[in-house]
Amino acid sequence: MLLPTCFIYLDNDKIRNLDVIPTPLNPVAVASTSLASSPIFPYTCINELKPSNMNNIDIGSIDAYIASFPEDIQDRLNKVRETIEAVAKDATPCISYKMPAYKLNGMLVYFAGYKNHIGFYPTGRGIEAFKDELSDFKFAKGSIQFSHDKALPIALIKRIIKFRVEENLNKKPKK
Repeated sequence: MLLPTCFIYLDNDKIRNLDVIPTPLNPVAVASTSLASSPIFPYTCINELKPSNMNNIDIGSIDAYIASFPEDIQDRLNKVRETIEAVAKDATPCISYKMPAYKLNGMLVYFAGYKNHIGFYPTGRGIEAFKDELSDFKFAKGSIQFSHDKALPIALIKRIIKFRVEENLNKKPKK
């Protein structure tokens, strides 16, 4: 199926003033609400947008989020997603902070795609518990970057998720 061309108004490298957001499930042709003095760029669908331009897009599902990336990054994002779902079978998927995330007795983990890496966000405690195993990766207080030029460390990701599941399940309920 050939998708219609979408017209997207770009303002300082951000998507703005759209009547409808095209998604793989809703590939509707759109036009800017302010055409007069603004550049219009054609895209065949949301997949052609750079992830950095997605700040103003309301992605309603993890499927739509992943579909917005090039195929090679989609594969890596799907591997992370499948790993989370295999380890945290009872976790509920959601979009939070415009990233895919999973909840299980509170927020469990987030992940996101970028041009040069996959971001994985298992909270500060998830990083602290595994910092000795993270020396091969760029990481900070609550984030880990898995570079696209290296294989995803699935075994490590599984251990981190398992740690976060146990931690969340042992939380005291909020009053």
